[in-house]
Amino acid sequence: MNRIKSLCVIDDDPIYTFGVKKIIEMGNFEVDAIFYENGKEAYDGLIEKLENGEKLPELILLDINMPIWNGWRFLDEFLKKHPQPDVIIYIISSSIDPNDTRKADEYSVIKNFVVKPISIQKVQEILS
Repeated sequence: MNRIKSLCVIDDDPIYTFGVKKIIEMGNFEVDAIFYENGKEAYDGLIEKLENGEKLPELILLDINMPIWNGWRFLDEFLKKHPQPDVIIYIISSSIDPNDTRKADEYSVIKNFVVKPISIQKVQEILS
């Protein structure tokens, strides 16, 4: 089984991102992680990586409720530029709105929709 070696977290919640950093540290996950605070920042950073010939992270943990660009806008714009990403995308959100889970099902690139909070066991499962 291949383990994920690179991860991108797109989330504006500093408590959540701190928690993910601690889970990675406490779980001794050997993963390179980059963090973006909103969809626009993530889009700019990831597109720059593509344009520079760098590899994208293998996994994106994407929140949908963020300022500037929400997760849906990030996905729409990112997929316009990179329609067949070789990236695994999980929606990690506090939303329990059935419309959000239905909308996530419309994107073939989304592997799963996980409701926050996220546990160390769930991170381990996602990274494995």
